[in-house]
Amino acid sequence: MQQERKVQHVFLVGAKSLGAYGGYETFVYKLTEYHQNNKNIKYHVACKANGDGCMDESKLDGVRKISDTEFEFHNARCFKIHVPQVGAAQAIYYDVAALNECCKYIEKNGIKNPIVYIMACRIGPFAKHFYKKIHKLGGRVYLNPDGHEWMRAKWSAPIRKYWKISEQMMIKWSDLDICDSVNIEKYIHECYDRKGIKGRNPKTTFIAYGADLTLSKLADDDKRLLNWYKEKGLSKKDYYLVVGRFVPENSFEIMIREFMASNSKRDFAIITNVNEKFLDELERKLHFKQDKRIKFVGTVYDQELLKKIRENAYAYFHGHTVGGTNPSLIEALGSTDLNLLVDVGFNQEVAKDTALYWSRSQGSLAQLINKVDNIENDKIIELGKKAKERVSKEYTWKKICDKYEKAFVK
Repeated sequence: MQQERKVQHVFLVGAKSLGAYGGYETFVYKLTEYHQNNKNIKYHVACKANGDGCMDESKLDGVRKISDTEFEFHNARCFKIHVPQVGAAQAIYYDVAALNECCKYIEKNGIKNPIVYIMACRIGPFAKHFYKKIHKLGGRVYLNPDGHEWMRAKWSAPIRKYWKISEQMMIKWSDLDICDSVNIEKYIHECYDRKGIKGRNPKTTFIAYGADLTLSKLADDDKRLLNWYKEKGLSKKDYYLVVGRFVPENSFEIMIREFMASNSKRDFAIITNVNEKFLDELERKLHFKQDKRIKFVGTVYDQELLKKIRENAYAYFHGHTVGGTNPSLIEALGSTDLNLLVDVGFNQEVAKDTALYWSRSQGSLAQLINKVDNIENDKIIELGKKAKERVSKEYTWKKICDKYEKAFVK
């Protein structure tokens, strides 16, 4: 393949798909969208072909199909990796298979100075192998270390131990760690300074996630919105909202339990890709189906509709306890006026005084719900204004993508 020297090829490994609710999926979607007309960068994106969270490009507009395993979107070449259903190990298999595919493509097409950007620290035992292989091909390895994968509640103790060891190995065998949180960057230096190759400190930089501050193009009387409200039994400013992956560390159990304990007459709308096993577990514990206010409303892939649903929410819950700068939090700050966040360092770092906070202890969130259910409208408007100012100053996708361009092209 004839290659222009100007073009920096960047291989993105770790997101399952584009446009889903996970942090990396949102990031890859926005990065490729903002850089789709950038002549200096060519993205190659690994996607899951099957299983949980897999890529369904038929739900995206503007896709150009190349083959059964390859398509183009936002001018990025997206390639699909088939993953055997082998439990927790499939995440490791997926990254290893994707990296092997990257190396093959780089070698076959004679790509000069590629960057392979790995998201999350899942493949520590293979980190040295791929670092050396990619360097031999003239490339560099960049890593987004994510946010404490080893602390996630869904993992058993042995798997959590594996993630921690894997994190150490991957940080050692990388050229640059791009941290999406100041807290994560600080943690990496506290844990891993003098533990790099030949005792070096890890090289790090901070680039947050971003949010889109433009208002939804949908009006309040748009048929798409009104039909969705009618179907789900909701109405403007009369529901609390959460949007996110349905996993234990995102505090779904606490949010549902506390909402059930509150006196609110409003609804609680939960937009998520439901995990039936976890859903059944919550029903056994909480019996939430007996509370008509608790509404699992499925997924919303229409970005304009999702934005409008956020804007029209009375308040937004954010229960993420693991991770760095979370996209769904920034999106909420950019569109929902009243945000109620679980009180952890990552969330405080992002929202500061533009939101209200609750602890995971029993009664804390229910008490806050009862309080804000009757809060003065002027206070809500003031918080919303401060939140949008905070996002527009620090977290616009343009600012974030500009920083990534410098990190990749400099």
